[in-house]
Amino acid sequence: MLELVPVSLKEANAFVEQCHRHHKPVVGHKFSVAAADMEKEDGSQIVGVAIVGRPVSRYLDDGWTLEVNRLCTDGTHNACSFLYAAAWRAARNRGYKRLVTYILDTETGASLTAAGWKCIGEAGGKRWTGIRKPEVDLYPAQMKLRFEVSLQN
Repeated sequence: MLELVPVSLKEANAFVEQCHRHHKPVVGHKFSVAAADMEKEDGSQIVGVAIVGRPVSRYLDDGWTLEVNRLCTDGTHNACSFLYAAAWRAARNRGYKRLVTYILDTETGASLTAAGWKCIGEAGGKRWTGIRKPEVDLYPAQMKLRFEVSLQN
């Protein structure tokens, strides 16, 4: 049985550092939430975290939209959909009208669909371009899919 628990950015980033397949921790956030399994025998109760912040895309940064910048679990059944749903409830309760996130195009998005999110379609390119592009890719060089949930859903 999963339970929603508060978590600081420092704690959430430590979990991401330890468990995320292809992303590093984030610099800032609006809020973070964690899923805990209080019945785990080894004492490590946190099984997943969601870090929510301003949208990376300046076109979506309208003051009403937030983005799940990182979602990471240890593989616990239903933890991803639990966290996506909790992140939307928290964002909505703070007055936001839309929450977006991105997944790799090789991922199914089943957790997002289970949490009531909708796939909007392909987003972005494979790599950053332009003057501000990083010297080293910060994430896998493949297309992403954008999912969102909003008050209109």
